[in-house]
Amino acid sequence: MTLPERYADLVTTYSKTVVAVMLVATLVVGAGAANVDGGLSITSFESDSTEAEKLDYAEANFATDGENATVVQVVVRGDDVLSKASLLSTLRFQRSLREDPDVNPTLRERQPVVGLSNVVATAAIRAEAARNGSAATGGEGDAGAGAGGDGGDGGTEGAPPRQPSLDEQIAQLEAMSEAEVEAVVERVLDPSREARGPVDPYAFLSTDYEPGSTTASGRITFVFQDTGGAATDDLPPAVTEAQLEIRDRAAEEIRPEAFAFGVGIVDEEAGAATGESFAIISPVALLLIVALLGLAYRDVLDVVLGLAGVVLVLAWMGGAMGWLGIGVTQLIIAVPFLLVGLSIDYALHVVMRYREAQVDDPAISPTVAMRRGLAGVVVAIGAATFSTAVGFGSNVVSPIVSIQQFGTVAAVGIVSAFLVFGVLLPPLKLELEEVAERVGLSREKRPFGRGGVAGRALGVGATVARRAPVVVVAVAVVLSAGGAVAATDIDTSIDQVDFLPRDTPEWMSSLPEPFRPSDYSLRSNAMYINDEFVQSRDQSRAILLVEGSVTDSDTLERLVAAERDLSNTSSAVTLADGGLRVDGPLQVVERTAAENETVAAVVDRNDVNGDGVPDRNLSAVYDAVYRANPDAAKATIYREDGEYRALRVSVALAGGADTGTVTAEMRTVAATLERGSDLTATATGAPIVQELVQRGLLVTLVQGFAITFGVIVAFLTAIFWRRYGTLSLGAVVMTPVVLALSWLFATMYLAGISFNTETAIIASIAIGVGVDYAIHIGERYVEELRSTGEAVPALERTLAGTGGALLASATSTAGGFGVLLLALVPSLQRFGFVTATAIAYAFVASVLVLPSLLVLWTRHADVDLERTVAAAPDDD
Repeated sequence: MTLPERYADLVTTYSKTVVAVMLVATLVVGAGAANVDGGLSITSFESDSTEAEKLDYAEANFATDGENATVVQVVVRGDDVLSKASLLSTLRFQRSLREDPDVNPTLRERQPVVGLSNVVATAAIRAEAARNGSAATGGEGDAGAGAGGDGGDGGTEGAPPRQPSLDEQIAQLEAMSEAEVEAVVERVLDPSREARGPVDPYAFLSTDYEPGSTTASGRITFVFQDTGGAATDDLPPAVTEAQLEIRDRAAEEIRPEAFAFGVGIVDEEAGAATGESFAIISPVALLLIVALLGLAYRDVLDVVLGLAGVVLVLAWMGGAMGWLGIGVTQLIIAVPFLLVGLSIDYALHVVMRYREAQVDDPAISPTVAMRRGLAGVVVAIGAATFSTAVGFGSNVVSPIVSIQQFGTVAAVGIVSAFLVFGVLLPPLKLELEEVAERVGLSREKRPFGRGGVAGRALGVGATVARRAPVVVVAVAVVLSAGGAVAATDIDTSIDQVDFLPRDTPEWMSSLPEPFRPSDYSLRSNAMYINDEFVQSRDQSRAILLVEGSVTDSDTLERLVAAERDLSNTSSAVTLADGGLRVDGPLQVVERTAAENETVAAVVDRNDVNGDGVPDRNLSAVYDAVYRANPDAAKATIYREDGEYRALRVSVALAGGADTGTVTAEMRTVAATLERGSDLTATATGAPIVQELVQRGLLVTLVQGFAITFGVIVAFLTAIFWRRYGTLSLGAVVMTPVVLALSWLFATMYLAGISFNTETAIIASIAIGVGVDYAIHIGERYVEELRSTGEAVPALERTLAGTGGALLASATSTAGGFGVLLLALVPSLQRFGFVTATAIAYAFVASVLVLPSLLVLWTRHADVDLERTVAAAPDDD
């Protein structure tokens, strides 16, 4: 008696004991699920790159205005957003925020709201003060940003003038006529005007604005909230709730039309869209899977057992996560989908092999039928479990904790699938079968794939393998070569907009109320902001960090040259007036000199060539700026123990700019800046660090795939050598998996889907399912070859039996995942499309290409047919 036969005999002989032990084990392991953190944490990946270190250095040593703050962008759009009515509505909106008991406590203390309406109102107040001979609020040229809240008193030498309060700004515009407001707007936006104050008014206008015009189609207002030191992607609940209130108030109070966009709003609406998507998808997917399994099983009991087994596998996975202290992350959330696919497949194979044994010998009892069926399939299930579990488990050696956890949970879940369907399901089904037999219910069912349309379709693989196996393999290889070529050109970037929910399709509006989704404009709003405005957030800014001898006479001249280089890049944003949105030492020196005569004199004395840029004695220039405007100086010029050590230049990026392009272009600018000097210039910032993290993570995942393939091939080679005396069958069985993966990459390329960390994780599911399918065909083929002695008849029986189970498994799981295309969230749509495609390709490769490979292997490889056909060695 072979080892598989002894195992099957043990499980079926002591069926009640096995069921009891497994159910108790399920309760014990599943109890750990109560310890799992139910909140989905955003997977974060750290980088040890130079750019990441320099970003940390810049954040630690430069006191930037956005520290401990998040920003909500309030966009006003329409026919004329510069009219008196529109500007007033924005100011009144700001006042309502200050009066709101939930919003006001979250606002930043200094200038919590900044927008063009404040600039215009402040300019009007100062123009009137200048006409009245008052100096309390400065001259007309100082049109500061002005925000809600009272500023300090004016009068300090060299200090900026007092900002008018929000009530003063509203009263000023209310007292003016439409024509008077338009005249102020015209002066503020005059492109020939040199003194625009500390804030460039063009930064609040859409980039399609025509300089000098008094009309515009869009403008933006920034609302700053204090996060209390929390990360911008993990806002305090009070801040998120306040952002939702800001969103509602903006839509109600600002004219002609307005919307708000912020991290809290994105998280809330994206989460709601995901929930509503699953509310629609879940019942559809469940019904589809049940219907397809019903067609395959044609038996309610087997459908219920299969679905119950899936639940138990997920319970084992969740319990293991709880006992191991692993929480739910973006990576781990993909594991249940892999387990659902494997579970359905395992269940079908166990049940169908049991039915095959009954059909082949109707006189045997259910116990003997289960013993024969389980003995015939347990090796394939065990091999698939071991190889995929070890393959995924190889990720535990990754230096990235999130990938280690992903590999651990996947491996544990895969082993759990074997325990449920290879240990618990057979004796449980056997007990239920005996109960049904005692009450007189007929339980004989034909295995799926034997006869009928499905049987004829599955027979195609054996037919083409008999007639033209070389052609089949050649076509598959050519297609795979094309996929490999496409893979070298596949996009590897990540566009954050692609993760936002799409606008709700019209057909969903007709769904019943419980399933009807809300209207989402998040994606279109984000695209509008990216296309039309300069954004005020870390992801839209690159940093040039300059270290070394920053007081050398040519340092600022080098910064001027660097800005010229920036104007030639595609990633640096261009404002409506054609200028860049750059903030660095040059801009701070220029603004401070415009407001302070002492600084202006120092700059003039040290400007040898008269171009307005100091080119000697820079220490004195920096000292003067620090004395006159220390807050601005600390944001761009770093000094320690009286010595100037570094400069920081912030570069606003075009909305939606590709992080790979940003990284390449900013590195080029930095290299040019430092060339031929003692300076060290580093291009960094959140987009650049994110790009480098994604590159490193992608390399790690690809290396993990290579290890997975190597481990699986080695294991299959060993097991096939032990059982059948062949060293080459393992590689043959794995070939369709590689081919299918290549086809998947080609499809992703044609569909415009990037290969990044998200889709790489999905591809790992393709590997797991593909390996499972291929092992089942390969193992069954050699088993049938042992009985028939001829390749084609062995293939015919393999495809009629195992192929039927694979067909049922592939259609049900691919159909279930395909329903995700109905989701509102693009990431779920991509998940469904790529996973369903991967399963379909794995199935086609296993039942169409692998049979031809097996025929050629039987004819030409190093197979010892006599040993293979002979009975497997007895393990006694």
